[in-house]
Amino acid sequence: MKKGKLINSELSSVIAKMGHTDLLTICDSGLPIPKDVQRIDLALKRGIPTFLEILDTVLEELEVEEIIIANEMEEVSNNLYLEILKKFPHIKITKVKHEEFKCITKNSSAIVRTGEFTPYSNIILKSGVVF
Repeated sequence: MKKGKLINSELSSVIAKMGHTDLLTICDSGLPIPKDVQRIDLALKRGIPTFLEILDTVLEELEVEEIIIANEMEEVSNNLYLEILKKFPHIKITKVKHEEFKCITKNSSAIVRTGEFTPYSNIILKSGVVF
């Protein structure tokens, strides 16, 4: 049995296969997921698991060089936005309009759906390298 914190086999496999600049999206329960992108649905019920729980777990496994978030997060979900800033103090943060964000998700290796109900709780992680 896997010893690390991330024990979800689908998510672990996706992260293990990611290369430099590949994208992984973590989203709230309402973001539309393109039909051609692998869906890893972890949502159990409203608020479980949270966006931040999944993000923190993924960050223990994935090297990230850039994140993409929606402009709207800063105004509509400011507490979440401030938490994101704390987690990525030295990482490039790209902000785009929510409609553009949804288009970019089409290039993700997978989209991880959480039980989060906070508006704009979505992030695209661009894989970095560990060397």
